[in-house]
Amino acid sequence: MIGSLRGIVAGKDVPRLLLDVGGVGYEVETPMSTWLSLPQVGATAQLLIHHVLREDASLLYGFATEAERLLFRALLKVSGVGPKVALAVLSGVSVDVFTQLIANEDAESLRRLPGVGRKTAERLLIEMRDWSGKTLTVGGGASATPRDAKSEARAALLALDYKPAEITRLFEAIGDEPRSTEEWVREALRRAVLR
Repeated sequence: MIGSLRGIVAGKDVPRLLLDVGGVGYEVETPMSTWLSLPQVGATAQLLIHHVLREDASLLYGFATEAERLLFRALLKVSGVGPKVALAVLSGVSVDVFTQLIANEDAESLRRLPGVGRKTAERLLIEMRDWSGKTLTVGGGASATPRDAKSEARAALLALDYKPAEITRLFEAIGDEPRSTEEWVREALRRAVLR
């Protein structure tokens, strides 16, 4: 899988760019926030990449910051949200603003984003409600930092490809008894297997 690319910007056509890396041209789709931060054609650029392999295509999505890539990946885990809608969301608001919209359960503002209707806004609020529990720190690159053992366990289960809504159900079944990160993960996995 491709994690990042550094090369010469060979062409820019909203929202795509052609990045020449050692004589190989990579077509990369980006959100507008990243596209607007790109240098002019002929200059060097580096992008963090989310690589999607399909039967009929190999698709590259590029991001200027790790925070954007993390949010893009989180959006893809929401049922009914594909790369096109995820890019539209990132083109419509910054990561910080999106985080605030989720924290405030602001469905109306979410519905104003391109490609987000009433049902998608509701799914975003339900399946990403814990996104607001992550803090984004910048300096050498933004990263998501869980605040407590439960949040760390949630991040671990997301990395194992569990859906946010499924994790929420598992955690609700476990209850709010204080536990370590490992205990949260172990108990969630045990309950997932028993279902």
